Amino acid sequence: MATTSIAKLDQYGLLHAAGGDARAFLHAQLTSDVEHLGPGEARYAGWCSAKGRLLATFLVVPCSGGFLLQLSGDLVPAVGKRLSMFILRSKVKLVDASAAWLQFGLWGADAASRLDALGFKPPAGKLAVAESQGAIVVGIEHDRFLLVASPQMQDRIKVNATADDWALAEVRAGRPLIVQSTQDQFVPQMVNLEHTGGVDFKKGCYPGQEIVARAQYRGAVKRRMYRLRGAALRPGQELYSDAAPGQASGTVVNAAGGESLAVLQISAVEAGSPIRVQAQAAALEVLPLPYAT
Repeated sequence: MATTSIAKLDQYGLLHAAGGDARAFLHAQLTSDVEHLGPGEARYAGWCSAKGRLLATFLVVPCSGGFLLQLSGDLVPAVGKRLSMFILRSKVKLVDASAAWLQFGLWGADAASRLDALGFKPPAGKLAVAESQGAIVVGIEHDRFLLVASPQMQDRIKVNATADDWALAEVRAGRPLIVQSTQDQFVPQMVNLEHTGGVDFKKGCYPGQEIVARAQYRGAVKRRMYRLRGAALRPGQELYSDAAPGQASGTVVNAAGGESLAVLQISAVEAGSPIRVQAQAAALEVLPLPYAT
């Protein structure tokens, strides 16, 4: 019986940023500190509108040719085009690299050994990066890895799980993925992005930075992301609370395997008010996240 699950992750796309100014450009645009990002470490980040609303969430991965930005596949064309508008005279080339790489998730007790058997060096540590033999491996958690490999390697990697299985692990880890239906709706703190290391409040300016900082230091965030179970939901779907009948009290961020991440009114959750898909529907169960909010 296989102890390592392997899934092809078709839900993600990739942007590739290269050039002498790529690091400085990304540092000025994203919510994370890219300026001090080492070659052997990845980092979560968000990209916001001028109003501080997330247009995309990224996993930023340094590579020998610059940086790979993993994001939801349905956002790649629009985000790539809009982000390119800010390059101006900078020495940066930003391209859609989704077709140039295959993305796989590997997880389980023997995931590191499986990577080693495939000829890929498993990195040691959370968000550590190892690049070798035309592939990049990122340690997502202690027994869960992202493998970004060239298409020529597809026959070597035998899939035995689904992208939805990986997405469920991401839901349970409390990591948001902005998709087309949730774009431009949430400030980073609403989806707990700072709790996954995706926001640096000490770095310099970036689009929407003033609004994000104000929300952090003035306690202006009235909604937070919670983990739910009890119905098959979809990103962008509205949820309702008995505390405010007739009006939406929340929005689904991501969903997989009967669980979901949703932005809800903090007051409703703390008061124990049932959260429902619609009036009279069964209440959804609020589950713990692996970090405190």
